[in-house]
Amino acid sequence: MATKKAAKRGGAKRGGAKRGGAKKARGSARKAKRGKRTGAKRAPNPAFMKPMQPDAALGAVVGNNPMPRTEITKKLWQYIKRNGAQDQKERRMINADDKLRPVFGGKNKVSMFEMTKLVNKHLKPT
Repeated sequence: MATKKAAKRGGAKRGGAKRGGAKKARGSARKAKRGKRTGAKRAPNPAFMKPMQPDAALGAVVGNNPMPRTEITKKLWQYIKRNGAQDQKERRMINADDKLRPVFGGKNKVSMFEMTKLVNKHLKPT
């Protein structure tokens, strides 16, 4: 009896398949609009690559030679990892030692997001 009702209605399975097919068609249309990626890397922003001169406080941690902002950040994180300055419980916080305290404006603990703002105060364009 159930099969006769399904036959009269047109079948539940057939209706679901139509809806699913429509979604797939829309999805493939979206992919066609976006196009394929060429695989080329994005060009770095020239502002990040411009050499900056660290002052004496920051120079004690990363070195005194002019270098791009990205390199300064890398060297600062290398120092933090090497000396275990990252807080063990709250990983976003950086505990300042004697060299980092002047860079952090005298604070004993700063967040990693606040750290970049404080470090920028110690950089001058060359």
